[in-house]
Amino acid sequence: MTQRFIGLMSGTSRDGVDAVLTEIREDGAVTVVDHCQLDYPDDLALELATAATSEALQYRHLGMLDARLGMLFARAVQTLLDQTGLAPGAIRAIGSHGQTVHHAPDAEPPFTWQIGDPFRIAEATGIDTVAQFRPRDIAAGGEGAPLACGFHAMQFGAPDETRAVLNLGGIANVTWLPPGAPVIGFDCGPANTLMDDWNRRHHSTPFDRDGDWARSGTPDPELLARLLEDPFFRRPPPKSTGPEYFSPAWLRHVAGDRLDQLRPEDLQATLAELTVEGVRRALTHLDPQPPARLLVCGGGAHNRYLMQRLAQALPETRVESTERHGIPPQQVEGAAFAWLAARTLAGEPGNLPEVTGARGPRVLGCIIPGHARPTDPADQGR
Repeated sequence: MTQRFIGLMSGTSRDGVDAVLTEIREDGAVTVVDHCQLDYPDDLALELATAATSEALQYRHLGMLDARLGMLFARAVQTLLDQTGLAPGAIRAIGSHGQTVHHAPDAEPPFTWQIGDPFRIAEATGIDTVAQFRPRDIAAGGEGAPLACGFHAMQFGAPDETRAVLNLGGIANVTWLPPGAPVIGFDCGPANTLMDDWNRRHHSTPFDRDGDWARSGTPDPELLARLLEDPFFRRPPPKSTGPEYFSPAWLRHVAGDRLDQLRPEDLQATLAELTVEGVRRALTHLDPQPPARLLVCGGGAHNRYLMQRLAQALPETRVESTERHGIPPQQVEGAAFAWLAARTLAGEPGNLPEVTGARGPRVLGCIIPGHARPTDPADQGR
């Protein structure tokens, strides 16, 4: 039997929420049916960025952000239902990643914090909602991330070639898919988070479209080397990070006076190279032999300059978008959390301990019941 699930993904770029409608078979195979994206209003995006870096955020402010995001996520679901003509009862469940405001797997005690009130999602849509996936892995001694690696393996693995999946969101993470061997995955450094912030400081656009601004600059080898000296790049996996670590404050601290000596476009080009080199080093750490194919998803897959630089840095690897393998890059992570919701409802683990470092496989997330009921018992199977 096939059931419909909606995955909600709001990543470390803090630019909006993607709602992805999927059909999932009993064997776990996923087909993406439709997708919509709601951008965050400028004031909300700014508040989220402040929440992620502030040392003294008021509980009232954070609670209101949680509620506002929950309502916006519910609106994304309703927009997708209106777009497809489906009733709430036709959806088995929603898997909501939430918006990470702080990810601290190295704290004592470790924690990760996602907001976007799932109770409001369930109440507004009437659909069972699964949320808070990452904290269970953290509680089991894991990093809480990345969690999409199992989905990457199921959806994009091949029996006859070694592949890697690269998600270029705010942070870059890689999933290594060698045939007949365990899946490996970890965060490998910043992707869009620093480039987007630097672009916003100098332009009226939220990101550097196609990487044209970075392309116009010249990377600075001295600064690049300084940035790559950060201990995170030398740490062995399992490891994860976020924009609370690779922040504008981190950039200014590490770069020092060099930051003010460069042309803005040269710094943008340097930040692009930081992403590329972080990925190249990650793949080399996994295996001296490069993967035959690198499948790229996330917003960075639309950055033509970044994709070209990855191809140049990995001459023995075919670098291509996940769209060539059935799922457009902006829909992969949302589909992954739909898949994770299906596993939670089936009582199946969603984490890979070899990826996150958890003590073992765990069923992830909390289930918040909705109140919608299918009008036709056969509807769920269509």
